[in-house]
Amino acid sequence: MLKSINPANDELLQQYAEMNPDEVLDILKETNSVQHEWKLTTFSHRSALMKNAAKILHERKEEFAKLMTLEMGKPILQSKAEVEKCAWVCDYYADNAEKFLANEIIKTEFSKSYVSFQPLGVVLAIMPWNFPFWQVFRFAAPTLMAGNASVLKHASNVMGCAIAIEKIFNDAGFLENLFRTLVISSKKVEAVIRNKNVQAVTLTGSTPAGSTVASVAGSEIKKTVLELGGSDPYIILEDVDLESAAEICVNARLINSGQSCIAAKRFIVVEEIYKMFEELFVQKMKSKKMGNPLDESNHLGPQARTDLRNELHDQVKRSITKGAKLLLGGEIPNVKGAYYPPTVLSNISPGMPAYDDEIFGPVASLIKVKNEKEAIKVANATSFGLGAAVFTKDNERGEKIAEKELVAGSCFVNDSVRSDPRLPFGGVKESGYGRELSVLGIREFVNIKTVCRK
Repeated sequence: MLKSINPANDELLQQYAEMNPDEVLDILKETNSVQHEWKLTTFSHRSALMKNAAKILHERKEEFAKLMTLEMGKPILQSKAEVEKCAWVCDYYADNAEKFLANEIIKTEFSKSYVSFQPLGVVLAIMPWNFPFWQVFRFAAPTLMAGNASVLKHASNVMGCAIAIEKIFNDAGFLENLFRTLVISSKKVEAVIRNKNVQAVTLTGSTPAGSTVASVAGSEIKKTVLELGGSDPYIILEDVDLESAAEICVNARLINSGQSCIAAKRFIVVEEIYKMFEELFVQKMKSKKMGNPLDESNHLGPQARTDLRNELHDQVKRSITKGAKLLLGGEIPNVKGAYYPPTVLSNISPGMPAYDDEIFGPVASLIKVKNEKEAIKVANATSFGLGAAVFTKDNERGEKIAEKELVAGSCFVNDSVRSDPRLPFGGVKESGYGRELSVLGIREFVNIKTVCRK
């Protein structure tokens, strides 16, 4: 049985019986069969259905937001915003898919030659718990609009969200079995990847999970897109607006109670302003309220699971043992639920989990450097490359660092890193490969076909 447990109070929400291998096989066959029909539909037909999905998301926002918050502890206002963002990505691809996938004429010696973008077939999506609706919709909207079908293997602790998403597409009028949720555990995923009805795989998750999935898919010569972990550096230069930068950085660290691959994690501050930034940062972190995620006055809820909270605390303790200084938090509260308070560590150096690893929770690592050159070196001294940001009053200086110096898939100047349907999203190094969103995202799971006529 797969269990959904409310991390705010440790109470069992629901249990789900796993599908047996025959049930999974039947779903894969049905989804593959339906995709052959779906790929022949017009963009205008697909667009109308995707608009229906967006409408359902808007109309039932409160219901879906509460489900997310109950299953994984996201603060309720952020859950509502997540549902709205899912509606946005549905509308975006409903409006733009036909343009993004239009034939591209290329002049050659042939009477006609062009590039055509044709669907691949059934795409397996392996998705995490931290953004249980958004991670799915940012993949599903372009994938379905491109003429593909999809099967979803969601994280076991948000199976209620997974089932709700399948129903949204059904209620919107999409073909039955075009989008299906597989109620299975991770150990059964390999067989799905290897199944001949599955043509490609996308995964959002940890780097080890991505490596495993890519290895299996690679052995079957199947396309993959991986969006993996991050240890996003935020560089704070000497000419910064301290008040604004500190506020943005704190909010960027605490988004989703710190459980985001693109949350700010390492704050690299030049020594000239380090002390002032540290004081402001700690003050603002201390002001953030933790508690029941259904209470709109709270900034943080619990961590998604107790075991994840305990792993986070262990990273903090090991960093302190190695010489990190605890400026705030760092203690498991004596309350029911998987709570962990806003925590700040300083005196961070290589060899500490707070320096080397991805810290997936509300723990900030403050790192003092001499100057801009050292800040960039430290920012890039990581195996990850998902997002990064730089703060300075000199916009041209900041833009040059963001474009030319920082090694990451998304680099922002004077603001926090975030995804946007209009912009490509993904990483480099151990943060993965391929892109989601924008025109580039919808072209990941298509056959980019050359057509020539004599």
